[in-house]
Amino acid sequence: MTVETWFRSDAGVRWQFETGALCLDFAYLGGFPEGAFGPASGLPGATAAPGSPRWDGLLVPADLGDWLGERYPGLGQAPSDRELHDARSFRDAVARLALCAADGHTPDADDIDVVNLFAALPDVPPSLAGGRRQAGAGRLRTGQALASVARDAVTLFAGVGFVGEPGRRILRCSADDCGLVFYDDSRAGTRRWCSMPKCGNRSKVRAHRARVAAAHA
Repeated sequence: MTVETWFRSDAGVRWQFETGALCLDFAYLGGFPEGAFGPASGLPGATAAPGSPRWDGLLVPADLGDWLGERYPGLGQAPSDRELHDARSFRDAVARLALCAADGHTPDADDIDVVNLFAALPDVPPSLAGGRRQAGAGRLRTGQALASVARDAVTLFAGVGFVGEPGRRILRCSADDCGLVFYDDSRAGTRRWCSMPKCGNRSKVRAHRARVAAAHA
C-alpha cells in the first residue's frame, strides 16, 4: 500500500514525501491547520499571504474519488457531496491526532470518536489473487475505502500513543523551518527528515558551511 504523497510547492517544485502511513497520506490532503508547519515544508500554500484561502486537496468529490481510486482499485460510484463532507471531517481529525502524537499533547476525544466511527464501518476486504471466482461485491463503496483508511489510523495511533509514550515514532522533520509530521517506520527508528533530498541535504550544507567558517575563524 502506498504511504507517500507528492507535493508541488508554491514555487512549482514537485517532491516526494514518505509519510510512513496511509492515514497520514490522507491527512496531507489539506487536513493540517494553517501554521502547523514552516515555510520550508513545501506544502501548497505554505508561503501564501495571510488571509489567503487554505489549499484543500479535497475540494470536490472527484478529488476524493481519484485519491481513493488510486489506492483501492475497483471503487464504484463516484463520491457524493455528503461523502466528501464526511471525508473532510475525518481527514482533519486524523491531522489533529497526528500533531498531538508528534508534539506529545493529549488528543481531543471528539477526534478519536470520529476515527473510531469510520473504522467501525465495513472496510475493503482482503483478497488473494489467483482464484477463479470473485468473492463479495464487485465494486467498492467510498465508505469501505474510508473505513480502511480509518483502521490504518487506529492501528497507527494505538501503536505509537500520544502523551509521554517512550519511543514515540510519529515525529516532526528536524528542520526548524519545516516541521512536517511523519511516522518513522525505519528499523532503527532514526529518521530525522521529511525528505533527505530536501531538508536533510539543506542541513548538511549548513553544517558544512559552519565547520568551514569555524576553521577559518
